[in-house]
Amino acid sequence: MEKVLTIAQVIVGIVMMLTILLQQKGDGLGAGFGGTGGGVTLTKRGVDLFLHRATIVLALIFFALGVAMLVI
Repeated sequence: MEKVLTIAQVIVGIVMMLTILLQQKGDGLGAGFGGTGGGVTLTKRGVDLFLHRATIVLALIFFALGVAMLVI
């Protein structure tokens, strides 16, 4: 059971890192790779909102898996 939880936590961690890296800031992914930043919007819409919520859910799952590993 511990092995399954460890594998699940690694997978959730990798997916969470990808969702964090894909979140737009400034001009999106181009700003992260040397593009010029500008035009920051104040509200989240569409894919940005989905990635924001997915990051929160994945973080909660990651935390729950960590607590489950401590209990077992």
